Amino acid sequence: MIPLHGSRKILIATQPVDFRRGINGLTALVADALKEQPYRGDVFLFRAKRSDRLKILVWDGSGMVLATKWLEEGRFTWPPIRDGAMRLTAEQFWILVAGLDWTRVPERPVRQPLRIA
Repeated sequence: MIPLHGSRKILIATQPVDFRRGINGLTALVADALKEQPYRGDVFLFRAKRSDRLKILVWDGSGMVLATKWLEEGRFTWPPIRDGAMRLTAEQFWILVAGLDWTRVPERPVRQPLRIA
């Protein structure tokens, strides 16, 4: 399980990547193409040319973790192909990984607690 807390960003690289890339190649892609810090603990998702596959890359504090998922049926819902990355909420991330349409989940604004006088 990938622990997600408020300080972690979840980013999808919107361009498809060569799925022969491993941990080193994807880590370099995060640093070079996405201009992000791969060892900060943020979660990075990568799509293949085939829309039924994804890879997840995350630094867990003691090492880099790479997970791959292939759907037996159906396809993942991906954002439009552009340069760079797109940010997801934790809810959108888990829905995407489940193979469901994450675009139907509205972003909930973070509310500040009421001050008690």
